[in-house]
Amino acid sequence: MSTNLHVLASDEYEGRETGKKGQKMAADYIASQFKAAGIPAYKNNSYYQEFFLSAIIPKKAEVYIYKKKYKDGKDYYTYPDQSEQRIATDSIQFLGYGIQDPEVYDDYKNVNVKNRVVMIMTGEPYSTDSISLITGTRTKSLWATYTKLKIEKARESGIRALLIVVDDVAKDIADNKHRLESSALKLELSNEDMFVIYISKEMANDVLKNSTLKDLKQKISSTQKPFEIKVKTNFVINVKNGVEKVGSENVLGYIEGTDLKEELIVVTAHYDHLGKDGNVIFNGADDDGSGTVAVIELAKAFAKAKKEGLGTRRSLLFMTVAGEEKGLLGSAYYVKNPVYPLKNTVCDLNIDMIGRVDANHENNPNYIYLIGSDKLSSTLHTINENANKTYSHLELDYTYNDEKDKNRFYYRSDHYNFAKNGIPVIFYFNGVHADYHKETDEVEKINFDKMEKITRLIFFTAWELSNRNERIKVDSNKK
Repeated sequence: MSTNLHVLASDEYEGRETGKKGQKMAADYIASQFKAAGIPAYKNNSYYQEFFLSAIIPKKAEVYIYKKKYKDGKDYYTYPDQSEQRIATDSIQFLGYGIQDPEVYDDYKNVNVKNRVVMIMTGEPYSTDSISLITGTRTKSLWATYTKLKIEKARESGIRALLIVVDDVAKDIADNKHRLESSALKLELSNEDMFVIYISKEMANDVLKNSTLKDLKQKISSTQKPFEIKVKTNFVINVKNGVEKVGSENVLGYIEGTDLKEELIVVTAHYDHLGKDGNVIFNGADDDGSGTVAVIELAKAFAKAKKEGLGTRRSLLFMTVAGEEKGLLGSAYYVKNPVYPLKNTVCDLNIDMIGRVDANHENNPNYIYLIGSDKLSSTLHTINENANKTYSHLELDYTYNDEKDKNRFYYRSDHYNFAKNGIPVIFYFNGVHADYHKETDEVEKINFDKMEKITRLIFFTAWELSNRNERIKVDSNKK
């Protein structure tokens, strides 16, 4: 494990950004490891499932209220993943701090926002006391998570454009410089995508000055309920961009089973990361170099077992995917273009960050968060628990398996694309830490003993799944 991770998370691989040189080098390295283990190429002497992405080249959006043009970088900013489109409206729905979230505001669920332009505030309407308990990098991480959750809810609600009022445009831009200046990648482009724009409080009040209302702050302080802003003159958003095609690939190692070979166990991890920003390289040793090398080791172990006459009854697919950091793109492509039928796919065991310890377990590295194991199959959950009791003796932490957990990790890694298709999943995860998505996520900080123990748990879970008489059933409805 150590050798492989030192290679994949080295500066030479330039942070493994999808579509870039380092990602291609990583794909070649993983394929070479499969080949060395005696795993045959799955198609045309290749280990690659190739796909193309649309790279959206950053261009400034144009925003007007009547004849006044607002300044990108001062009054507002947008991320470079917006489809080319033009939106004009004379009515904006203000929703305070939420997006139709009945846990926060019961009356939001009765507001019709489909195809509307909606304005919300950043943050959560929690008390100052509760927020003060969260310090340092965790505060920033939670605010980012809440905002992502709101955007997800907005998309689910069919909102046309989302205006998010932020405290400090300049600071946000400085904090997110790399992402704002990088090309965004998408599998498919649509001019019907929801547009998201982050605007200053001053710009928000300008919107109100052109309406029947006078001051946003005054209105918010008087009520948290939704209200409609009728704009006297059209609010116009004009989005233009450039698009280039970028090639990428998932790397597949397939080991055929025996009498039940038509059924398939999938083991996944994403091998891409954030790339580099100038001379700063994001090596992503834990995220997700740790999961990638675990998949390689598992493939080697099962290939060796087959060579020694102990092949599994069901087939196994060891797949490292690209594009996770760009929006779960590699796994999304696979489930839309499966190499092996999804109806024959028994489950996905997904490994994303297993080499570090989070703040909740500083004195106990002998743990792993499990997410999704019981959401579609109670049998899958039991098999993993029994494997742990028999072989691994880890603390299995289900904190993030709670549907009410604000982090929404169940929806944030490659297993979710399988779960969306009714395929049972387990997501193995060590939680976030101070080096998450930073250039300091380096190999020197990896706990290899912890990684090995978790990988053994996954091995014995996969072994039982691939050799038991009956295929596990989808019998839960906890999605």
